[in-house]
Amino acid sequence: MALSKIQPASMDLTANYAFTGTNSVSTIEYAEKKLATLTASSSSTLSFTTNIDSTYNIYKFRFINMHPSAYEELGFQGSTDGGSNYNTQITSTFFQDYNLEDNSGQGISYLTGYDQANGTNFQRLNYSTYTDNDSNLCGELFIFDPSSTTFVKHFTARTSEHINNAAADAYTAGYFNTTSAINAIQFKMESGNIDSGTIEMYGIN
Repeated sequence: MALSKIQPASMDLTANYAFTGTNSVSTIEYAEKKLATLTASSSSTLSFTTNIDSTYNIYKFRFINMHPSAYEELGFQGSTDGGSNYNTQITSTFFQDYNLEDNSGQGISYLTGYDQANGTNFQRLNYSTYTDNDSNLCGELFIFDPSSTTFVKHFTARTSEHINNAAADAYTAGYFNTTSAINAIQFKMESGNIDSGTIEMYGIN
């Protein structure tokens, strides 16, 4: 089949165009919808207590420019009672890699103090973010089928942060060890507040 080329210079971009033909994509199998956005302002916690239900199989949380009041880690926990308690048992893994700005040091390591074995603490998502004005944390967390009443609830996360003149890349994975539905998620720093930053929640089918 011959390929017809359209020259951009010949198109009137203020006009409306209609294209005809056969669409070879019959269905869209992946779609995500933004459900909520929380913005921190010296906030002790950021809690998502609605819209986590059986509507979506996967929930994604996106962290954008999270800045702490203290040199600490961002963590999360799940609730099975709509946000009254955040103390669900978690079993998890954690490792990170880093590279210094002057290229004088690099490494990758598993951090045993950052994982859990049926613990009920907030699961850490990064090593530690500095309080320097230009230091921040970004990343994503995925929680799979939180409304299941048959299986444990798996999660995976990856974050990138600026820490002590280095790029640090952290990987977290594990599961909520419960067959009860997870219907709320809370984020907070290990200590201190979230000075600024945004967390977005998406539903994915």
